[in-house]
Amino acid sequence: MPTAMRSQLRPIALILILVACCASPARAAEPTDQAAEPTDQAAEPTDQAAGQTDQAAGQTDQAAGQTEPAAGQTEPAASPAALAFFESKVRPVLMQHCYECHSDESGVAEGGLRVDTRTAIRTGGDRGPAVIPGDPQGSWLWISLTHADADLQMPPKRPRVSDAVIADLRTWIEMGAADPREEDPAAGPVLKQVDGSFWAYQPPRPTEPPEIADPAWPKQPLDRFILAKLEQQGLTPSPDAPPPLLLRRLHFDLVGLPPAPQRLARFAERIDANGLDAALAAEVDELLASPAFGERWGRHWLDVARYAESSGTEANISFPYAWRYRDYVIDATNRDVPFDRFLTEQLAGDLLPYTSPAERSRLLIATGFLALGPKNLDATDERQFHADVIDEQIDTVTRAVLANSVACARCHDHKFDPFSMQDYYGLAGIFASTKTYFGTAVSPANRVGGDPLRLPDDAGERVLHESLPPERVQALREQLATLRAEKAEMDEAIKAMFARQEPKKKFTLQDALRNFWQSGGLEGQLEKVSDSGQALPLAMGVLDGERVVDAPLQERGDINRPGELVSRAFPETLRLQEPIPLPAGQSGRLELAQWLTHPEHPLVSRVIVNRIWHQLFGSGIVATVDNFGSTGESPSHPELLDDLALRFMDDGWSIKRLVRSIVLSRSYRQASDYRADHFQQDPENRLLWRASKRRLQAESIRDAMLAVSGELDASRPDGSLVGRVIGDRPISLIGLDKRLPQDLDGSTTRSLYLPVIRDRLPDVLDLFDFAEPSLVTGSRETTNVPIQALYLLNSPFVQARAQGLAQRLLWESADNDERVRAAFLLCFSREPETEEWQRAMEFLSSSAEPETATADQAPSALVRFCQALLCTGEFRNLD
Repeated sequence: MPTAMRSQLRPIALILILVACCASPARAAEPTDQAAEPTDQAAEPTDQAAGQTDQAAGQTDQAAGQTEPAAGQTEPAASPAALAFFESKVRPVLMQHCYECHSDESGVAEGGLRVDTRTAIRTGGDRGPAVIPGDPQGSWLWISLTHADADLQMPPKRPRVSDAVIADLRTWIEMGAADPREEDPAAGPVLKQVDGSFWAYQPPRPTEPPEIADPAWPKQPLDRFILAKLEQQGLTPSPDAPPPLLLRRLHFDLVGLPPAPQRLARFAERIDANGLDAALAAEVDELLASPAFGERWGRHWLDVARYAESSGTEANISFPYAWRYRDYVIDATNRDVPFDRFLTEQLAGDLLPYTSPAERSRLLIATGFLALGPKNLDATDERQFHADVIDEQIDTVTRAVLANSVACARCHDHKFDPFSMQDYYGLAGIFASTKTYFGTAVSPANRVGGDPLRLPDDAGERVLHESLPPERVQALREQLATLRAEKAEMDEAIKAMFARQEPKKKFTLQDALRNFWQSGGLEGQLEKVSDSGQALPLAMGVLDGERVVDAPLQERGDINRPGELVSRAFPETLRLQEPIPLPAGQSGRLELAQWLTHPEHPLVSRVIVNRIWHQLFGSGIVATVDNFGSTGESPSHPELLDDLALRFMDDGWSIKRLVRSIVLSRSYRQASDYRADHFQQDPENRLLWRASKRRLQAESIRDAMLAVSGELDASRPDGSLVGRVIGDRPISLIGLDKRLPQDLDGSTTRSLYLPVIRDRLPDVLDLFDFAEPSLVTGSRETTNVPIQALYLLNSPFVQARAQGLAQRLLWESADNDERVRAAFLLCFSREPETEEWQRAMEFLSSSAEPETATADQAPSALVRFCQALLCTGEFRNLD
């Protein structure tokens, strides 16, 4: 082996050895317990397996090639995100372009192929499977729609489907081709007539906390519901977690950061002085008042709001003003804006009264919620583009706050839940009466310009783009005027040609494209500045459109097949006792918000309470947090869910008060220790007989590394990397910008402020299961794959944090004994166990390097020790 390669492998080998050494057998979870939970949630022995990267990677590659389960095996259940992708991106395409010739409904199966059920599309027709999960190139659906085979081009005698559609289908197949269509299509739509029997569509009912056998155990009313269910099943709750572990759990849950050793010491002093209950209450109140609370809990809503800073799809153009919405969410969360008001501002902030330019600006920024979604900026049909924007807005709003997607009724009555096409197009009229501003200029990469939303000039908003000299503004206007005059000549030439007359001047297609692109670029520059060239405060958001309209019901969702107009309205199933009328002169978004936040509404308070419960316990009372429909799971504690929903509304829709009541409960305090008898009866811990082990989210893993190394910059950065540097341009070009770090992670600020670019996330977010920014995501997936271990071992970011932690230990501790103890307190909120301390001391003392620090470099043995701690499972897990 070459010397250079050997020198590179030696540190990695030592890290792996130390990882194994630091894995205390006494702290390992039981084998049966590990089998039931994600591997990454087990204790440190998990990381021993992570060191076997070559073998694991090989196994992963082998598994990736198996697109179908082997005989006798069951295909893994599709994730909620994958099913949502199918419903919003794939099913409408199949219905619009394929069902006419390949469905039971049409009575036609050209080439022996039907595509209207999961089994049919995978079985295929004369040529073979239309879809092979994981293999677009081998799927005849993909081949035919891309026109890759000259003998099979679909749809026949029509233009090829758009690049965006093709990209979505490819993504769907690569994701495993999730497809819930197992019903018999001949049976017609499975539209449920709600008669009050389905739990989600009934109003929450008040229930007194049940009687229990152990009245000393509960600390909050919710504990009585948990304990009663356990007692009914002959189970008992687990003991309280040790105080240091409980404090670590509390800090990560509330602010997304580990507790500093000083906080651990103060917590112990408070317990000694006033008891655990008072100590916890004091700690919780301080954390809720911290600005870091809004950064942690605002991120949860940003997942649901599918926050991103680019359009996604084929063009993928950056959104330079999206960061304003991110900051709005953080500030609103810290201010504890009541959730009903918070939701109303995002749906209709532009229609609310205001008392100052600053308030007006904040309310306009709030409507960015409706503008942030993915957009096909490469679209050639403006009508289709706007129809898709409306569809995405309906899908986002209904999934986010109803945990149902009315967008599934765009092409047909909802197959599983009581939403009809009438319901869909009733909502579509509301959004069709709304103009969406997203601030991207026309360019050769972007056919669709999106005006920016101008904020009040005197609101004090920060502006990241540059002003222009007045003479430059005048020059741009003159260029634009010349181009517009040329465009008028082109229009006259077209009219002459249609009138069979000789045009005064002839133009080529190239002339038309040049005029279109140049005009769009100039308009984009001029929209950013005032008449004098002063940079303007701009945002993403919505305003009511020039006209209030009703939407036509489109057969199979096809814009070219409009039917009767459907009056703007809310879904019939969820009607209130006293309907809220829609005004003739406004879009109806304000009334939509009033309908959603009405105390009689059966879903909204339940959905948000369930989302909060999920973040604190690792699983919602309804496990399918984004699906309260008939295909979702039933609540494990329905009376508790109703009780929390009603208390939440009675308590002013306060997120902080709800979080406080939950984390001060006895249920939240429980240890996560394995108990074989309880596990056998309730392996998924749905009854909450213990705390569930949880892997930290990507942001907390990165932030914790910065925190323990002492390098975390807790201040809010100025805007975002997209707004400051990237601006409004194609994401495909940013790799050429030398000002940008290769992995888009060149800062020491909190991970919340990293750029969220669709299809181009920073490595740490991408690898550790960040929420898909094109979908409403209330529950992130948790994976444990070899590439995560490789990142922890080889990432320059992780190596730099190890160096920073080592330097901190050198500055703060006098010898290796103190350094080891300090390192464990920083990383794990506990002292090292005896065996861990001994092995760490042996490792550090075996090095022949000097122990003194240089100006900027700690001894390599200490650095490797620190990186080993950052790589452990315990560091990135909550116990």
